[in-house]
Amino acid sequence: MRVSLLGPFHVELDGRQVVPTAPKLRQVLSLLAINVDRVVSSEQLIEELWGDRPPSSATTTLQTYVYQLRKLYRLGSGARAARPGGDAPALSTSPTGYVLMLASDAVDATSFVRLADRARAELDAGSLEPAVDTLRAALRLWRGPALAEVATGPLLRAATVWLEEQRRGLTLQRIDADLALRRHHELIGELTAMVAQQPTDESLQSRLMLALYRAGRRLDALRVYQQAREVLANELGLEPMPELQRVHQAVLVADPAIDEDFPAARAGVTVRGAAEPPDQLPPDVARLVGRGQQVAEASAPLAADDRGAAPVVVVAGPPGSGKTALCVHVAHKLRGRYPDGLLYARMIDDEGQLVAPAEVLGSFLRAAGYAAAAIPGPLDERSSLFRSWSAGRRVLVVLDDVAGAEQIGALLPTGLSCGTLIAARRRFSDPAVAATVHLGPLACADAYRLLAHVLGEERVNRQIAAAHDLVELCEGLPMALREAAAQLELKPHWPIARQVRRARSGEDRGARPATPDGVHRSLRRTLRLLGEELRAAFCGLARMADPAPLGAVAGALSVEEHRAEELAEELATFGLVQVEPTAATPDGFVYRVPRPYAAAVDLLGADGSARSLLADCEAALA
Repeated sequence: MRVSLLGPFHVELDGRQVVPTAPKLRQVLSLLAINVDRVVSSEQLIEELWGDRPPSSATTTLQTYVYQLRKLYRLGSGARAARPGGDAPALSTSPTGYVLMLASDAVDATSFVRLADRARAELDAGSLEPAVDTLRAALRLWRGPALAEVATGPLLRAATVWLEEQRRGLTLQRIDADLALRRHHELIGELTAMVAQQPTDESLQSRLMLALYRAGRRLDALRVYQQAREVLANELGLEPMPELQRVHQAVLVADPAIDEDFPAARAGVTVRGAAEPPDQLPPDVARLVGRGQQVAEASAPLAADDRGAAPVVVVAGPPGSGKTALCVHVAHKLRGRYPDGLLYARMIDDEGQLVAPAEVLGSFLRAAGYAAAAIPGPLDERSSLFRSWSAGRRVLVVLDDVAGAEQIGALLPTGLSCGTLIAARRRFSDPAVAATVHLGPLACADAYRLLAHVLGEERVNRQIAAAHDLVELCEGLPMALREAAAQLELKPHWPIARQVRRARSGEDRGARPATPDGVHRSLRRTLRLLGEELRAAFCGLARMADPAPLGAVAGALSVEEHRAEELAEELATFGLVQVEPTAATPDGFVYRVPRPYAAAVDLLGADGSARSLLADCEAALA
């Protein structure tokens, strides 16, 4: 069985063409073929067939389509082990979807990508002639527009864009290699035809000018520029881009460099080669103290070889608990398992505003090598394009400052060899999440180790009682401890007890060092995610000096107990309120705002109203 996707849809079985007449059968087979030997989830197939409005019978109908394909092409349903030598085709069911298993050269799109990767490796090695031969072999597989005669949904549309961008990029790379091999005479006819079809494509115009000039046709090269300038002005109201102007100037003055090594505009090569995987990770932390167990828990699903789906791991914890540091550390630790890309994005900006998933996807796709013009505008199309790009790769996505499940759906890569690591500002549940790692305060021994790492063991051991008080004041929050230790590190003549006294008296609020206050900044970003009532509830609870049972919380917030419980529990999902077990109350627990957060809020309101409390909270954290 052979499937052709690079042109009119074509399937060959035992030497004869067998193409499904039903449009949706073609869609299913095309999506399975473009992901040959990889699991395509049922959710992806349903999304492709019906978009965001699948019928109630979608799963049953999909199973019928799979049955019809198996019957039409005599596809076995067993596992790969059932086809010795890997030649017998099969359409197997997995726990999450379906996988079409064919011979390695049975799908032209797969052969094209394999040849493209080989050609790029040859270009990187400087082997121009073999690279040109490989590029020509890859491009000969095309018989027309990708997936012609197939009705495409969001996933196949994205795959089509990706394949066409690959085709264009390889064509330009092949032309550049031919120019470098001094084959300008052979290129003039080809480039002239391409320019006639795409008169506003400046990358083609610059290459045609270069070929004409090297062939001794300087006047013709100048005419190409004049025609390009007229077309751009008349059709788009634009002047030529700097690269085309640079080639024009070089032709005008007969710059010797243009006859030696003067590359054309390479911006048209839009898909990044395998030798240039994107790497957006922030620097790793120098030392992560007291988080060995959590690092292991977060790493295990992302390092596992046996996967039913691309793992998603969430690291959740209160402000200042070190979520970002842990996620970045784990990502660096696992970079060898994700050689095709390490992508990073913050989902909340410095002002506390949510970052749109479409904006993040644009950044990811640009990092993957897509030209801006090739990136669609709508979120669903960007997401589909990203999924298609990541499907056959080993990519790790790190999403920082995630506020909830609604932010992540469009950003998840789908390839089984991909993974996602999330630093979340609140606890949330989502079917895509494989594991959630909860970060709490550091244990006392680990908190002392952190202080000793910054201040030195001798200084901490000499003032162990004061160090204990400082750990207690910071309640084991790594960021609070690091900031307190940083102040002491800058003032080696200060005893630790002096820092403790300043914290207890509130003097540090007016005398903090010039370095950013991370705990306050992190707390401020979390508070800005909350509605007015929740922020007011946080301020009200922060006024309470002691842990409070539900009745006291209701009294402090002037609401009914059931509403007080809803507010306190919601704050607990953000880590702003701790729930502590106790036998002293009928409920068996009490609520408490951790001291570092309570100390950050000046409650100055006279009337105690929600709006006054909100204003006080915002003013204190501004």
